[in-house]
Amino acid sequence: MQRRDIEELRRRARAIRIHIVHMVGAGQRGHLGGSCSLADIVTALYFSKMRHNPADPRWPERDRFLLSKGHAALVQYAALAECGYFPKEELTRVKVLGAMLQGHPDLKTTPGIEANTGSLGQGLSIACGMAAALRLDGRSSKVYCVIGDGELAEGQIWEAAMAAAAFRLENLVAILDRNRIQATGPVAERLNSNPYPEKFRAFGWQVMETDGHDMERILEALDWAGEAAGGPRMIIAHTVKGSGISFAENQAAFHNNSLTPEQFEAACSELLAKPVA
Repeated sequence: MQRRDIEELRRRARAIRIHIVHMVGAGQRGHLGGSCSLADIVTALYFSKMRHNPADPRWPERDRFLLSKGHAALVQYAALAECGYFPKEELTRVKVLGAMLQGHPDLKTTPGIEANTGSLGQGLSIACGMAAALRLDGRSSKVYCVIGDGELAEGQIWEAAMAAAAFRLENLVAILDRNRIQATGPVAERLNSNPYPEKFRAFGWQVMETDGHDMERILEALDWAGEAAGGPRMIIAHTVKGSGISFAENQAAFHNNSLTPEQFEAACSELLAKPVA
C-alpha cells in the first residue's frame, strides 16, 4: 500500500475518534476507552480490507464484521457513517429512544450490523456459526470478530474457540483488542486470562501479535490472516484504552464515563491537532 493510502487511513481513524468523542458528548456516559482503542483496527477493516457495500448492506458476498464487545458500538457506528451506510446526522442521536443507534449494536435498526452483541462472550460463537454457514453456501466471504481481553473471562469464548478449531473454520478471523483494562481495572488483577498467544495456539488457532495502533502493521496482520490456512486465525492487537485522548489513555474510569465540558473540548482539540503523516 502506498504512503498516501496509509495517511488516508490515519485520517479516517482520527475522524472516527472525533465522532466517538462527539457521540459521548459532555455530561452523559459513554464507552470512550474501548471504542478509541479499536479505532485504527476498525478503520483498516472497513476502509481497506473488508468487502462490503454500503448501498447494499445485505450483499450476499460481503465479509461479515461482528463486534463481540458490543459496548464499544460507537466505533462501529462512526465507521458505518463514514462509509455511507446512514447519514452522519444519526451520530448525534445515539441512545435517543427510538433512534437508529442504540447503546449496543442492533441488527434490526442499524444498516451494516450483522448481529446484536454486547452480552459479552457470545459474539465469537455467532461468528463461528456465520463462518460455517458461509462455507456450506460455498461463499468466499470472511468473518471478522472483535473480542475484548476482559471478555475472555467468559467461558463461552473458549467453547467457541474449541469449535472453530474443530471445524477448521479457515474463513474466521478473530481480533483481540488487548487494551489490558476492563470496566473495573486491569484485566491481570481481575479474572486474569493471560497468556493469550499460548492459550489460543493450544486451542488450535494460528496466532499473530501486532501493534493495534500502527496502521502498516495492522494491515500486515490482516493480510497474514487472509492468506494463512489450516483453521481459524487470531490477531492479538496490543492497544491502549482511550487511545488518542491523553487524559483518558490507560484509565479504567473512561471505560464508561462522562466528559466534562472542559474534557470534551480538550479531547476534540487534541485529536484535531495530531499529525497523520
